[in-house]
Amino acid sequence: MNPGYASAPYPAETVALQDRKHEMSPRQPGGPTGVQHTLVYVPTEPPRDYLVWSLWNLVYGNIFCLGLVALVYSVKARDRKMVGDEDGARHHASTARALNIAATVLTFLAIFLSIVVPIAIIAEGARYYRYRYRGY
Repeated sequence: MNPGYASAPYPAETVALQDRKHEMSPRQPGGPTGVQHTLVYVPTEPPRDYLVWSLWNLVYGNIFCLGLVALVYSVKARDRKMVGDEDGARHHASTARALNIAATVLTFLAIFLSIVVPIAIIAEGARYYRYRYRGY
């Protein structure tokens, strides 16, 4: 994944920072005239497309069709990444990520409520039955 520093888009130009004549001022003729420029090429990591997470939400947690919309944005992000448009890929990937987070939270909330509410109703019914018919 690391393309290396040899493939930098612009070659670094190096000029001597100081001349051998240390006693001369930089503004005097014969003094050091060059400035050293250092180009640092930091390869950026390509943006993630969240395709697997979107597929998971499409299959297991497609609440309000958020999994489907997240999958569409994930595919768009992957297409933009293949074309070389890093900004477009980041934009689509961040949208897919937000939709995946919303779908995951809503799915877990629905699962939680579908377990807790029936248990609470059964417990309340058992308590009502116990007080009503048994007289405890």
